[in-house]
Amino acid sequence: MIQFFYENLPESVSADYKKWLEDLILSEGKKSGEINYIFCDDEYLLKINQDYLQHDYYTDIITFDYVKGKTISGEIFVSLQRISDNASTLSRDYEEELRRVLAHGILHLAGYKDKTEEEEKEMRRMEDLYLDKYRDSKF
Repeated sequence: MIQFFYENLPESVSADYKKWLEDLILSEGKKSGEINYIFCDDEYLLKINQDYLQHDYYTDIITFDYVKGKTISGEIFVSLQRISDNASTLSRDYEEELRRVLAHGILHLAGYKDKTEEEEKEMRRMEDLYLDKYRDSKF
């Protein structure tokens, strides 16, 4: 089950997103377990990055993996401030960037990495694939 936790949930995050993310999980040959998205601001996510990963920089997403076998479970922390800034910097639509980050977290839980240049290219390819599926589904 996918759940969203937040102080200020973006209006666009709805049951449509849950359905799309569930479809993504099934398309990857996995089952959905407990998946929690926690929407927060930059400072909250920076503190998590410092405390748990010993990284001292802002990021748009941190994914904690609790996957067991083919059942995807985890906590996905998302900075809405960083998504907004990235969308502006990259000249992208905010909603599109938000969906990209939501898919990115699930793809990490499905086993995709993005540490090397090659892994990052594959991650982007998969994000694009699922963003296209969202657009094609006309939610």
